Amino acid sequence: MYPHPSAEPFSVDRLHTVAVIGAGTIGASWAACFLANGLDVVAVDPVREELNLRRAIDAMMPALESIGLAAGVDQRRLRFSTQISDDLAAVQFVQENVPERLEVKRETFRLLETVIGQQVVVSSSATALIPSDIQAGAIHPERLLVGHPFNPPHLIPLVEVSGGAQTAPEVLDWAMGFYRAIGKAPVLMKREAYGHIANRLAAALFREAVHLVAEGITTVEDVDEVITQGPGLRWALQGPFTTYHLAGGDEGIAHYMRHLGPSQEARWQTLGQPSLTEELITKLVNDVEDATAGSSPAQLARIRDTGLVELIRLKNSLPE
Repeated sequence: MYPHPSAEPFSVDRLHTVAVIGAGTIGASWAACFLANGLDVVAVDPVREELNLRRAIDAMMPALESIGLAAGVDQRRLRFSTQISDDLAAVQFVQENVPERLEVKRETFRLLETVIGQQVVVSSSATALIPSDIQAGAIHPERLLVGHPFNPPHLIPLVEVSGGAQTAPEVLDWAMGFYRAIGKAPVLMKREAYGHIANRLAAALFREAVHLVAEGITTVEDVDEVITQGPGLRWALQGPFTTYHLAGGDEGIAHYMRHLGPSQEARWQTLGQPSLTEELITKLVNDVEDATAGSSPAQLARIRDTGLVELIRLKNSLPE
């Protein structure tokens, strides 16, 4: 039923039309990515205005062009609808980006099943929800998975692919092939977990960042400075395991674990468990607003995207 990459090389040329359900920040970014890869896109959003979406996509194109995509993108290849309808009958893949509420995602999938073909794979951009919960009660749960991107999806390559209890293995293979074909770096989870991989790691770091601020050990501004001027620079090139492998010198991570493993455990024992009380939330919000004073979220996003483009270029130039 589903194309199988192991049977023949996957090619995005087999696809011509995809759907983006939910055209907010993530959905618009996905739409730009798909358009830049030469796909027709049907975007569905009951709230966002079409003109606003098109302007957002236009603003993303220079960055996509800078990394070698988006040449000659024609926005006439984008169609817009305010509801799930027969306009989706011809789509061959669906990227769903509706709000992170289980009942909303289940209802969206229910509506999709009334109009799309049985063979069409549906991938949810769910930030934390697991696919088994989303696919419960579906007519064809075997074609639903989570394809969680990192913001902004049109630039950051990572997509975490996770299947639920009823997801067909060939659907996961197909999704991995599709995401690779559009320039992504998909990672297939061995089993589903709330928050997937990257967000669980990010949550662990953020928890300790909040704890350090709440305990008066440091400030919001200095936490960001520590990360961006220290470990963040390394993490853009090598992950935590490779980083500690290098920390072990010629003997690698085996030496690190023997000699510095105890200090790791000691730090683990002192990590905080902050509670997001109203008082702490207010403090964090005020501190972040103070630290970013003079720069709007849009300006900060432009700075981020400009840096991401240069970082992607650098990473692409490095040897494997």
